[in-house]
Amino acid sequence: MSSLDPIPTTLRDQLQQLGLVHTAAELNDFIARATQKRWSPLVQLERLVEAELAARLRQRVERRLKDARLGRFKAMADFEWDWPTHLHRPTVERVLALDFLPQRENVIVVAAHGLGKTMIAKNLVHQAILAGHSARFLTAADLILDLTKQETARALQHRLRTYLRPSLLAIDEVGYLSYDAHAADLLFQVVSRRYEQKSLVITTNLPFKQWGTVFPNVACAVALIDRLTHHAEIITIEGESYRKREAEQAQKRKQEQRSKR
Repeated sequence: MSSLDPIPTTLRDQLQQLGLVHTAAELNDFIARATQKRWSPLVQLERLVEAELAARLRQRVERRLKDARLGRFKAMADFEWDWPTHLHRPTVERVLALDFLPQRENVIVVAAHGLGKTMIAKNLVHQAILAGHSARFLTAADLILDLTKQETARALQHRLRTYLRPSLLAIDEVGYLSYDAHAADLLFQVVSRRYEQKSLVITTNLPFKQWGTVFPNVACAVALIDRLTHHAEIITIEGESYRKREAEQAQKRKQEQRSKR
């Protein structure tokens, strides 16, 4: 039999062994505050537990944000609501409140390039994590690439289960590339496994009637659309590209600066 690890001799080490990492790190400051404010033993215990739980919550959120792989994105406070020619703002604000998550519904954002659909999707993932949910963001291309790399049926099933775990899965840029039969089947498996179980956020540059142009056949597109839209909020954005406007404004500024020289 292997001998048990010796019990740490210092209070800080004992706290760490108990998993109270934050308390161990802040021990001296905590003792100083407790002494200064003359906390009773009960108050000390309450404050210790509150601080430890708050630290663990922060760590959990930080870990989930890292796992979500959001990268850089603009907050919805920076969204220019007046720029699109068509966008139902109350629907966007309603989904940002995450009411669709307990109902296991989906959110589908349909818009041309540069109108903020990825921004909305990333903010939904971010909001979900801050609210205590697990969430993941990735492009459709990265999803398909990851699944096609699995060399055995067992490995594929294991990987598919990882995409079922998050409370919210955001798949960006569906429809930007054409899918062969195998890629379409993999995407369908992800959608089908999450159907009525966990929520999806889908962004696409194509209206549903054009999905048949990027999937191998109409039946495949119809099956996907049927599961995605059965319980879903659909947000349609119309207008000119933000990025095109910003590029034109930047070019105009450069020309004005040159003319002043």
